[in-house]
Amino acid sequence: MNSSALELEAVTCIFISRDAPGQRYTAVRDVTLAVGPGEFVSVVGPTGCGKSTLLNVAAGLLAPSSGTVRVFGQELAGINARAGYMFQSEALMPWRTACENVMAGLQFRGASGAEARAQADAWLKRVGLGGFGDRYPHQLSGGMRKRTALAQTLVLDPDIILMDEPFSALDVQTRQLMENEVLDLWAAKKKAVLFITHDLDEAIAMSDRVVVMSAGPASHPIGEFTIDLPRPRDVAEVRVTPRFIDLHKAIWDVLREEVLKGYEQQKRAA
Repeated sequence: MNSSALELEAVTCIFISRDAPGQRYTAVRDVTLAVGPGEFVSVVGPTGCGKSTLLNVAAGLLAPSSGTVRVFGQELAGINARAGYMFQSEALMPWRTACENVMAGLQFRGASGAEARAQADAWLKRVGLGGFGDRYPHQLSGGMRKRTALAQTLVLDPDIILMDEPFSALDVQTRQLMENEVLDLWAAKKKAVLFITHDLDEAIAMSDRVVVMSAGPASHPIGEFTIDLPRPRDVAEVRVTPRFIDLHKAIWDVLREEVLKGYEQQKRAA
């Protein structure tokens, strides 16, 4: 019996160049990756290594050129209905209030307006925005918009949560508050999480496992590390512990050369 909530097996994604139709670019090649139920897995790697491509494949937004995606043992065809996706930039509709944004997904699924509003209000309270449901996105700070986007994702009660660098645009203090917020909510529900980040500290502080990707093209996993730090964790406090420092050094030893390769590739492309 398959014990994975999400499984990517030998996934390869090849794109045709828009500028030169005869040229192909292999973003990721032969990627095998699994996330167990209730497991928090982060993927780190240099810029352009295909991390977001893998997340889009897991969401069913992108069909792989080859390979298989399974969701709780069933091969994925089309959109992954058991996953919620939190994007790097908030997918908030500017003409809707915070509450209306959170309730939109429930309404699309057929919930009544009253039921959707009640659940949206409850989730806004859970993310610390109980008094801000009537505010429009432009009336909210960056951190408040992220909280709204988090509520928008979690209100649908997905079995799998996909997160694409969701806190990268926030200041350090707000970012750490949001990281702890996510860990608290995850601990309560224990959903499977696939988390994409450039920030190695963030990956270690939040995860059960960290997967390191090589520099592109044809990026693939080159290291996998179990994060054996005790939970619950405070992301600021855990970073000064000896075990965190040891894990950081071990992962960075693998990641550093790939980051340098990615940097050199970017310079040549420029």
